[in-house]
Amino acid sequence: MTASATHDRNGSGIGRLRALAGLLVAAVVLAGCTTLMTAGTTGPNASIIGGDLNAGPEEHARIVAAYGGIYRDDALERTVARIVGRVVAASDEPDQPYRITILNAPAINAFALPGGYLYVTRGLLTLANDSAEVAAVLAHEMAHVTANHAVERQNKARNAVIVSRVVTDVLDDDTGGRLALASSQRSLASFSRQQELEADAMGVKTIGRAGYDPFAAARFLTTMARFAAHKVSTGPTMEKAPDFLASHPSTPERVEFATRAARAFGAPGIGDTDRERYLDGLDGAIFGDDPSQGYVRDRTFIHPSLRVGFSVPDGFVIDNTSDAVLATGADGTALRFDAVALVRGADLGQYLASGWVNGLDTGSIRRFTVNGMPAASANASAKGWAFRIAIIQADSGATYRFIFANEAATQGLDEAATLTVSSFRQLDQRELARLKPLRIKVFTARAGDTQASLAQRMRGVDRPQALLQALNNLKPGAPIAPGSKVKIVTDR
Repeated sequence: MTASATHDRNGSGIGRLRALAGLLVAAVVLAGCTTLMTAGTTGPNASIIGGDLNAGPEEHARIVAAYGGIYRDDALERTVARIVGRVVAASDEPDQPYRITILNAPAINAFALPGGYLYVTRGLLTLANDSAEVAAVLAHEMAHVTANHAVERQNKARNAVIVSRVVTDVLDDDTGGRLALASSQRSLASFSRQQELEADAMGVKTIGRAGYDPFAAARFLTTMARFAAHKVSTGPTMEKAPDFLASHPSTPERVEFATRAARAFGAPGIGDTDRERYLDGLDGAIFGDDPSQGYVRDRTFIHPSLRVGFSVPDGFVIDNTSDAVLATGADGTALRFDAVALVRGADLGQYLASGWVNGLDTGSIRRFTVNGMPAASANASAKGWAFRIAIIQADSGATYRFIFANEAATQGLDEAATLTVSSFRQLDQRELARLKPLRIKVFTARAGDTQASLAQRMRGVDRPQALLQALNNLKPGAPIAPGSKVKIVTDR
């Protein structure tokens, strides 16, 4: 179970999941590693660049937990450290300390905190095609630190709350307070947009001075937009960490702005991309869900560490989030799968009746077994929702919970609950040995290779040719030059 709602293909599916999560107790959260990778001006084995980094450690810990921990990959860490060191040396404040963390999340994101905490997700790094593109993103985030944007945002937000409180308390007018806060928030949003464009300009200037291709910023913005469109077309994503595009000005505006800034250095084709070395460092990086947090293959969720798995019916889309596995069906049925802390041998029916379920129909409690494991189920109805709940205890003693919900007690709700719960199983060693995570593999194209032939090498992904195009920023039908490096996704 891993980590921005972005798109809801089924209309209200995400709303159903949120309502479901609000009605029932939270899931168990598995904490990640908190080791930091640092980068500076000392090259591939970089360390923190002088100064004090005491600001923000509590926020850092929260971010690490929210994004699935730290991603550990020596080759990729050295690659990112080398890029950061080069960018910092060319920045307006080369003595500014930075602490760089690669977050173990498939989301496409990067951001900074006051005090020099700089973050980039594994997902963003797998999407980039060269060092210049990563440099553009990181230089943008460094610009926020240099320009004190984060501090300005905090002050602006604080002032907005104060204005709201004054109107509410002094005038005894809660409606007026809400209107004042909304007005302040609109100003804050506009201010943030200007900050982002300022950071774009500063970032392009920095990477150009560092000798990188200044047009990399516009190029990567285009890649991100194409990848986002691909994700939307393959199904909804729910409760993921927010992505870079969602928190920044619209992509067309930023591409145009970044292109104008790059032209100050010359025409396209100038500067270093460092593509070969970047792809060498990226080769083998995990793509999508980290297997240590479970992952999805088609309609099946598998957790190798917990040694359990289950499948959902046709028409369901699974999303693996930081604290639970979520899914939605075409008929609006929503599913949440998580873990609960119960002692081995606990009476599962008694647990269902212990008061944590609103509107429980105690007469519906049923005890049974699922593939040899003790289980119990019950129906509930609360706040306009119909629920089907099942509890299963594995041989290890770990206890898992399925919660299905729909706005009506439909046949689809009952069938989804029955089929999904009955598919829950423990994985044996042979099955575990066959399971491999999806990884980025850098393939050198041969004579005769096409987008279609390279897409056939992809495994475990939807619409492989469209994903190939998004990952490599390829236009549909564009030829593949022999000897060129292409990223594919496979578990082989």
